[in-house]
Amino acid sequence: MSNYIESNLIKDEQIELKTTYHPIIFWRLTGILSLFIIPFIEMKTDEFAVTNKRVIIKIGWISRKIFEMNHSKIESVNVDQGILGRIFNYGSITIIGSGGTKEIYYTIRDPFGFRKKVQEFSK
Repeated sequence: MSNYIESNLIKDEQIELKTTYHPIIFWRLTGILSLFIIPFIEMKTDEFAVTNKRVIIKIGWISRKIFEMNHSKIESVNVDQGILGRIFNYGSITIIGSGGTKEIYYTIRDPFGFRKKVQEFSK
């Protein structure tokens, strides 16, 4: 199911970090009401990756939202964590690009690891 990133790598591009949602998404209201089906589909189909050239995020299974940004265009990656996020190591990431692009993704596993990997490649 989740092979979008691997199939869309460009020449000499390698995946440096790949992550997904934190399992706590199963305990959201939508997870409980859907008998954990919706979070299961989200975990299997949504992809978050940092390559040596760009950040690639694919959300959705039937309808897709693709976010790709070269490292040179990223101005900052912000992380928001509440108390539970600190305890269980999940949080929201906000990617701000040049030109005012702002993308927010919630309940990401190890958000500080994601931010650190992006910063290693950003100049």
